[in-house]
Amino acid sequence: MNDAKTDARRGHLSRRSFLGTAAATATVTAGGLWLPRAAHADTPKKGGTLRLGMEGGTSTDSFNPMTLSDELPIALCYCIMNGLIEFDAEGLPQPELFESWEIEPGAVKWVFKIRQGIAFSNGKTLTVEDVIYSINLHRGESVSQLKGNLEPITEITKLSDSQIAITLNEGNADFVALLGDYHLLVVPEGHTDWTKPIGTGAYVLESFEPGVRAVFTARGDYWKPGRGNFDRVEVLYIPDAVARTSALQSGQIDGANRLDPRTVDFLAQAPNLNVVRGEGTGLRYVFCARVSDDPYTNQNAVLALKYGIDRQKIIDNVLNGYATLGNDHTINPNSPFFNAELPQRPYDPDKAAWHLKEAGLTGSEFRLTVSEGAWVTMPDCAQIFQQSLDPAGIKLELNKVPADGYWSNVWRVDPFCGVIWASRMTADENLTVCYSSTSPMNDSNWKNEAFDKLLTEARVELDQGKRKEIYATCQQMVSDEAGHVLFAINDTLDGYGKNVMGVNKHPRFGFDDLRVAEKAWFA
Repeated sequence: MNDAKTDARRGHLSRRSFLGTAAATATVTAGGLWLPRAAHADTPKKGGTLRLGMEGGTSTDSFNPMTLSDELPIALCYCIMNGLIEFDAEGLPQPELFESWEIEPGAVKWVFKIRQGIAFSNGKTLTVEDVIYSINLHRGESVSQLKGNLEPITEITKLSDSQIAITLNEGNADFVALLGDYHLLVVPEGHTDWTKPIGTGAYVLESFEPGVRAVFTARGDYWKPGRGNFDRVEVLYIPDAVARTSALQSGQIDGANRLDPRTVDFLAQAPNLNVVRGEGTGLRYVFCARVSDDPYTNQNAVLALKYGIDRQKIIDNVLNGYATLGNDHTINPNSPFFNAELPQRPYDPDKAAWHLKEAGLTGSEFRLTVSEGAWVTMPDCAQIFQQSLDPAGIKLELNKVPADGYWSNVWRVDPFCGVIWASRMTADENLTVCYSSTSPMNDSNWKNEAFDKLLTEARVELDQGKRKEIYATCQQMVSDEAGHVLFAINDTLDGYGKNVMGVNKHPRFGFDDLRVAEKAWFA
């Protein structure tokens, strides 16, 4: 307990004081050779134009941190804005614009020190008021997808020109990690024009055509030593995996995210490329049934789908083995709170047929909306899902829609559709954001008062063994009752030209937590 308090006052948490997601860092180079982080520990160099080709964006993207929903716009925002907290390569929270913090007994009141002398891109100096405003963007009547996470905050108080206090309605030992959410980016007080983003990041916006291209130029003299090394950053929207891979191979771009697992083995042999792989740390692939809509209001109907999907076949045939089996909840398998005792749900057409009969359904009631707008191989995954349901007497209709506008037109609109969930750094954040009754991102609309109560108990439980038991029960409830047919957790697969240095895998996102423009440099 004393170690935790001391570490918190330094502005970081140790392994013992914060049970985050641990992940060793390595890269794969030509020939499939694994290299440790030290291989990229050269002194950063300044200069050059970094060109990135990315999947994970649409023509509706903006720099509004309240509406971020996929990787590309998050990466764009990180070019211009900083957060309060960032996560290191082990998934542990480290200071960013919060310089340090102290936790009062019970973890109800937190005191944060704000960095001094940091300037926004418009010349304004960062103040306590800017930080409070940026947090409050996601509270109250906000449309933010982070709103549910911050509802426990009862008060934010300015203590001085360099300190704020945040009071919660209940203790939460993981609260600092929640403040590292990618939505929580800092802008000047009163800023609302998201077409002209202002931040404390390494770059300023030169031009932006949503769905096509974004260009940034370096501010110079970035406040983080060794970061913000490029003169210019260009981010191209390249949703097609073949086109993105070709651009990387030909040298038209210096980095590509979400490499196609079906071709990554070939790319790893290319002498001019490096491939960075994060095993089981990537996106959660989900077919999401809204349990507030028929026929998914019947729990047996959803269980029929969960037993009727051949997860391993999808991983083998579509994801080329670059994924971990999913068990219908979002907790990371290498989380210290992962319920390893929960049996992996098998592919069992007979059991699927039994649940279908119990639901009183004919098997022709299911219609799944699919699109490459969620993830590029979703239609292929859905086809295997459709085929694997057939022996159970379930006829799944596939409704393929365009990629553009998927997150605004389909997700949380259609009763059964595909969705990707990024890794969250704590069990509490995973379960709260995805499944709590008050979360606006609870896309399966599953609501359970007993589950909500367990989450509350876990946040204030200091005995880690008891806490693990609570989270184990929560995972069991979600797996059995919620509407997530979560069949796989993919490996992050990023490709870079061999001259791109300083990039590593990260337990949250690919592209080094989507901060490659800030962290990398050219050899």
